[in-house]
Amino acid sequence: MKFTKLSIAIAVLAALTACEPAANNNTTNVTNTNTANTNSAPAAQNLTEVPRPKNIADMMAQRGAQDEAKPVIMVLEPKNESTVNSSTVKVKLGLSGDLKGYNPGMNMETKMGNHIHVILDNQPYEAYYNLNQEFELRNVADGEHTLRVFPSRPWHESYKTEGAFQMVKFTVKNGGADTSKPTTTNSGNTMANANSNANTKPTPEGKDMQTSTGGAVDATKPLLTYSRPKGEYKGTEADAIMIDFWLANARLKDGGGDYRVRYSVDGGEAKYIDKWEPIWLTGWTNGKHKIKLELVDKDGKVVENGGYNSTEREISIVK
Repeated sequence: MKFTKLSIAIAVLAALTACEPAANNNTTNVTNTNTANTNSAPAAQNLTEVPRPKNIADMMAQRGAQDEAKPVIMVLEPKNESTVNSSTVKVKLGLSGDLKGYNPGMNMETKMGNHIHVILDNQPYEAYYNLNQEFELRNVADGEHTLRVFPSRPWHESYKTEGAFQMVKFTVKNGGADTSKPTTTNSGNTMANANSNANTKPTPEGKDMQTSTGGAVDATKPLLTYSRPKGEYKGTEADAIMIDFWLANARLKDGGGDYRVRYSVDGGEAKYIDKWEPIWLTGWTNGKHKIKLELVDKDGKVVENGGYNSTEREISIVK
């Protein structure tokens, strides 16, 4: 009888010992699985160049001859090489040329329309719709600045014809800008004040600007001006996103020149644009992305001009 009890005890102990490693293995497997899930990379982004989206083509068809226009811009204020004694710089533009019906203005229902891209130094552009009123660059810091302007379509594609681009330099002196003042997070653009009465002067379009200076830009040398993409893209807006820019004093390879526009997204593989036309990319994933545009010479080196020929912007995708 004692032998039988001893045998049973040994058998039970062996069974418990055999089960213990299995329990530990299961714990290890769960831990490894959770670690793998925690450290897994986000979904890969595979961007592909696509033709002009159908909704853009449809808009173009409805615009008649506007997209064949050759608008000419003049910067009336501030004047080139002028001094402005205020942190609020008033911009006044003139528009002429073969317009074919092109006229800046916002459709209040769609919040879209022809407009002018206004760029202080190398900051993101601001959209200027009502040329009958001045556009205000507010809280501009003391120092030298550059202003670049060019006409754009409702979907922010720039006109790339002679006379469509202008740049002036000016200096703000004793302007009294508040450098601690936070800049606005939205476009800051306003149309006529809807709740003002007939005797109240409408608030001009404009924005509080970031602190910046103009850089040593030479208006006679090759110059790349970053235009799009910009800001936040929601829903179907993110299906195909446009890259667009203005090019001065240079020709790209497909135009018989020696220059190329190099772009990259999120620090990834560099790709090239050899024809001065916008491109559309699809395949964007949710979240923030950085787009860099650079003007490079035939040896692949960035062309120096005040630091403006290499520009990076951050956009947000919300699907």
